Amino acid sequence: MEFAAAPTLAGTRVTLEPLDPGHAAELSIAVADGELWRTWYTAVPRPEVMATEIDRRLALAASGQMMPWGIRSASTGAMVGMTTFMHPSPDQQRLEIGSTWLGKGAQGTGANREAKLLLLGYAFEELDCIAVEFRTHWHNRQSRAAIAALGAKQDGVLRSHSVGPEGAVRDTVVFSIIAAEWPAVRLGLREGLARHAALAETPGA
Repeated sequence: MEFAAAPTLAGTRVTLEPLDPGHAAELSIAVADGELWRTWYTAVPRPEVMATEIDRRLALAASGQMMPWGIRSASTGAMVGMTTFMHPSPDQQRLEIGSTWLGKGAQGTGANREAKLLLLGYAFEELDCIAVEFRTHWHNRQSRAAIAALGAKQDGVLRSHSVGPEGAVRDTVVFSIIAAEWPAVRLGLREGLARHAALAETPGA
């Protein structure tokens, strides 16, 4: 298994583009939608530090610690968020999907589900991973529910795992999907996207 630069991954709702400094202005607009950085249990960049955050992620990519993408909406053509492969381990054939956020307007549109379908497909089918991990804050109940809805199983909780910028101690919830589960997870994600599309086309829905 070889990890290289993040490739472009295209779906019908979103395209995941290799993160680039030129995305800073669009992503600053996207993150301002809903003021996502104000939620205390998340680590979402503020608009004014977006360029710095992109540079940080690209530096991690250069050192082999991350594969970062910008998320572009197919319907509007605008950047709506960011996502990454974190802590890639070619020797252990595993990685983590994380550091993800979507502007409020893109939430509930199927963008997150399709982005995860693209990322998981690349991880299992191209990089030959045996496991993909997800981690989130114990208090981020929305994120925990979304990860479970993907088909990931909770592995456990890392108690007092880290300390936040304001001194709050974080309990980290760890989920994973293993290679044997991927075919069923893939079917579930595709069916969920199909249901979402059908509902969107239903008058009065």
